This record gives sequence, structure tokens and C-alpha cells, in this order.
Amino acid sequence: MKILSLFDWMSCWQIAINKLWITDYTYYASEIDKYAIQVTQHNYPNTIQVWDVTWIEYKNNCLKTENTFMVNERFDLLIWWSPCQWFSFAGKQLNFEDERSKLFFEFVRILKEVKPKYFLLENVKMKKEFQDVISEYLYWVNPIEINSSLVSAQNRKRLYWVWELQEDWTYKKVEIEQPEDRKIYLKDIIENEVDKWYFFSEDIMNNLKKYESNSRLSPLDLKSSTLNTMQWWHRQPKICAMQVWQSKNFWNAWGSDKGYTIKTNTWHWVMWENYIRKLTPLECERLQTVPDNYTSIVSNSQRYKMLWNWWTVDVIVHILSNLFLNL
Repeated sequence: MKILSLFDWMSCWQIAINKLWITDYTYYASEIDKYAIQVTQHNYPNTIQVWDVTWIEYKNNCLKTENTFMVNERFDLLIWWSPCQWFSFAGKQLNFEDERSKLFFEFVRILKEVKPKYFLLENVKMKKEFQDVISEYLYWVNPIEINSSLVSAQNRKRLYWVWELQEDWTYKKVEIEQPEDRKIYLKDIIENEVDKWYFFSEDIMNNLKKYESNSRLSPLDLKSSTLNTMQWWHRQPKICAMQVWQSKNFWNAWGSDKGYTIKTNTWHWVMWENYIRKLTPLECERLQTVPDNYTSIVSNSQRYKMLWNWWTVDVIVHILSNLFLNL
């Protein structure tokens, strides 16, 4: 099996592939973040890095990049993930007017050149008009929406476009059913012993009470909010195990059956034994169903960045399990 992953980040695709007990594959990764590449090569040293997506050309079954790397390959699977802030409800929603949207058209170009048997694209939940633009450029195949809460302790709604190549060289949608709800909650993934560095001081906790109208509570018997790079005030998401002060906002969180989705103007924490603390990188790995300590060779700040940006691995396992039946 030959796989080309664009914007590969820390190569969680390979985690999903290995969870399906698939070992006979060649994996080409397009990525420019040095820390993400470091994590990938540490965990999957056989990964072939082809660097910047704008360097890639594919002609006559040959993959060529700016560093003249070439292989004679036909690809079974093409994967695309890229920064999604220009589509996100939590972002500016600049859509294709954003400079970064050019990366989407790089994917369209490479797709038409490579013509893989299958290709898969993921992005955030967005306005229908933006979604339709993507579908228009990609054979009018509509996405499926899957919430990661079905397979993890995190609320994370994402759109997935999944296609299969036809004999006439066009693509049709691959029908993917919703994953079974595993009923995993925050209490199932938190660490019992956490370094005091992750806990807030009394002064900070008292200060938080002044801004509770902008706060979000994640009880341990519910789901975590979406891990998101656009969070502010120490940026890391927070958790809370028990209610300490009353507010309408907190009551709504406790009364709902799912956690909130984080936005740019909200805080997100958890309280443990009367203290609010940040989620640890290990807990963020578990929220994304990434193996424990997969990212541990880089700094915590880089670990948070990678994990907030990435896909939920077990959602990908679910999707690929449908595709690989035919590969």
C-alpha cells in the first residue's frame, strides 16, 4: 500500500494504520514543521519526508519535490489536512479570500495529478456555503460530520470528505456510518497524580471567579471541550472535577450531556479537589486517542500545539476500517 499524506503534522495517520494491524505500506509525508517531523521520525523512522506541499509534482507515476526526490509510485490513498482557521466558526471565517486558502488549491492540484484510489479530507464544521465550495472542487462529494465524542472524551465536530476512484476517473462518495458511542468521559482519561505546576494558585482562582461569565466548566463525568489552538489565557485547556461556586453558566455546563466547544473568547478548565488545573499533555493525547507519551520528545508547548491541531485518531481508524476492506 502506498500512502501520501499532505500536511502530515505528527503523522497520526500511521497510528491509525497500525491500530488496524496494517504493516505493509510505504508512507510519504509532506510536512515543514521541524518539531512535528521530529515526533514522526521518532515514532515511525521509515517515514519518507517530502517536505513542502507546494514543491510536490506528480507526473508519469513519479513524485518529485524541490529537492529532486523521485519515486515510481501509484498511490492507494491521498490524505489532506491543513490549517482550518479560515473556515472555522471560531475563527475569522475568511474562507477562500484568506492567503492560506491557497493550500487547499495545492491539494486540488495534487489530487488531479496523483489520482489515488481513495482520498480523504478533513476540516472543521463551517458555513454551508464554504462547505459547498470545497465539494464543488472535489467532484461534488459531500462530507460526513462525525463528533469525536463518540470514540473519545472530547467534543470535536469535524467534517470528513471520503472518495473512491471510479472506472471513468471520477470519484464517488464512500458511505461511512457513524462510530458506535464508547461512552468515554473525562474521568476515564485524567491522570491521578499531576505535578503541582499544572495547578492554579489561590490568587488565580479568585481572579477567575470575577470572569465566570466568560468561563467554561468541564465536569469529569461529561466530555471535554474541543482542544483548540486559539484558546487564550495560558492557552492550555483546563479541567474541573467539582463545582465550587454557583453561576448560571456553570449550571448549564453541569446540566448538559456534553462539554462545551471552546471558542476564542472562552476559558476552559477543570477543577480537581477544589483546585483548577490545566490539562496535561498526556491527557490531551488521550483526548485525541493518541498513545501515551507519543509526543513526549518535544517541549510541552509543542506537544499542546500538535495535539490541539490534530485529528482524533480513533475517528480515522473508524473511517479507514471501511476503506481498507477494499484496498
